[in-house]
Amino acid sequence: MIDFLNRNIFQPHPELLVFITVAIGFLFGKLRYKAIGLGAVTGCLIAGLLLGAQFKVDIDGTVKNLFFTMFLFALGYKVGPQFFRGLKKDGLPQVLNAVVVCVTGLLVCWAFAAMLGYGPGLSAGLLGGALTQSAVIGVAGDAISNLPGLSSAQAKSESNLVAIGYAVTYPLGTILCAMLLANVLPRLYRKDLAAESAALAKELDAPGDNPDLAEGYYEVVLRAYTIQRPDLVGRTVEDFERQQRELGRRVYITRVRRDGNILDHDQRLALREGDVVAVSALRGSLVEFDARTHIGAETDDVELLGYQTESLHVVASERKHLGRTIADLRREPFMVGVYIDKLYRSGADFPYRLTTKLERGDTLILTGPERLVDPAGKELGKPVPTSFATDMIWVGLGIFLGGCIGIPALTAGGVPISLSTSGGALIMGLVFGWIRGRYPTYGNVPPGAQWFMDTLGLCLFVAVVGINAGPSFTSGLSTAGWGLLVFGAIATVVPLIVGFLFGHYVQKIRFPILMGVLAGGQTTTAAIGAINESSRSQIPTLGYTIPYAVGNVLLTIWGAVIVLLHH
Repeated sequence: MIDFLNRNIFQPHPELLVFITVAIGFLFGKLRYKAIGLGAVTGCLIAGLLLGAQFKVDIDGTVKNLFFTMFLFALGYKVGPQFFRGLKKDGLPQVLNAVVVCVTGLLVCWAFAAMLGYGPGLSAGLLGGALTQSAVIGVAGDAISNLPGLSSAQAKSESNLVAIGYAVTYPLGTILCAMLLANVLPRLYRKDLAAESAALAKELDAPGDNPDLAEGYYEVVLRAYTIQRPDLVGRTVEDFERQQRELGRRVYITRVRRDGNILDHDQRLALREGDVVAVSALRGSLVEFDARTHIGAETDDVELLGYQTESLHVVASERKHLGRTIADLRREPFMVGVYIDKLYRSGADFPYRLTTKLERGDTLILTGPERLVDPAGKELGKPVPTSFATDMIWVGLGIFLGGCIGIPALTAGGVPISLSTSGGALIMGLVFGWIRGRYPTYGNVPPGAQWFMDTLGLCLFVAVVGINAGPSFTSGLSTAGWGLLVFGAIATVVPLIVGFLFGHYVQKIRFPILMGVLAGGQTTTAAIGAINESSRSQIPTLGYTIPYAVGNVLLTIWGAVIVLLHH
């Protein structure tokens, strides 16, 4: 077995080593405790370092650059709408807090690296790991390769140290961020996250006034009843639904069978005794209504209930409805019998409330009868048919243009300063994502393709980085010493404490929202998972999305900045 491992079996086929590294890395990434885990990216980096140290195979740099550029474009594309939305007035407090966290993190890492005598490689590794931003590995590597006065061997050595520093500091950084925000700070300030989140939810929506969204529960039901109540005879469908709406219930008559024939839907249709009506409602409303008492006996009419339903993705774009709340939209006639199943903002599932305002680029998933859903979709914006085809013209052009704007460089003190091709891809991804949010008929990149470019692209990149850095892992780790781990932990905690004090005492941000803001500013996905678990609510996520977009952009750029600061 030892002889087998010592052979360079992957030398003629390095691509096989990359894929087995990714497979093992994703396996490592599944290791977790509660809401905290290594994650696929760190798992792939650790697997790459271990396998690279054993097999000593050098992977061509073009391969990793290809995956990293693709990842940065996808990252920008995903957070673009949210990033630019954050620059508006209502998002500025969260943007400001994220900037405070990111700038503090840069300054702390810079100060520690200077005090410990780290070069640009370990400095960037400390920054990326402590602030849990994987993209720093690639951006810092690009910046190091452009530094004047470094031989190719020195540049490679420093680039390897980025990965080593990141691998050492990231796991502890992730754990500390999650623990601090989900447990330590709430206990220090004697805050019950669950109670605070529940109270905030009640303020956002009055208790019992949120039938479109109940915590962990949503279900639309369809039943058929025979009209037997005399007081319903002669009343129109519209009158019946208006009465239910005034009582706070969403109960709709979607179809009527009369004398054996199914009639076309008409809100002005007067009901008759013996009519069989199809009633659509949220289960809670129907239980409260008790249809058998207020309408008549329930019946099983397969044809009446068997009409085609639809789930339609609609991108909000109609100006007259932008800025209106979900509660306002529900009162509109075109929403009769139509339900908002989910709302996505910047590609992420957004925990909307009745008070949530519709913004340009939001994606609503409307459900209900096909004949009702289609008109409602056209009223709100642009229906987007589900498609698994990626617009590669859009993606290829975006990455190419981003690379072009990233190539030109200015010099400061003899040091070239540029966005680099990777930085340019990030910026152009932001722009193209923003354009897609405003004009959703262009540039379709479905979730599966985004995952491939974003998650798998970064994992393949760090796998190659780990394989190349593997042979120097032991010597690099001894160079860094235990100080890297200790000061990395401090560099994780200090920006969060500064951001918390600023947000709590100066900005007066509500506690659950502030925890989400801090998790987003430090781009720690595991932290928002732990916070939501501790609060037993999705409310903290309302503070996560904008800072997450800002933090991703700033911390990625910091990867180049800290290299220049330590040159």
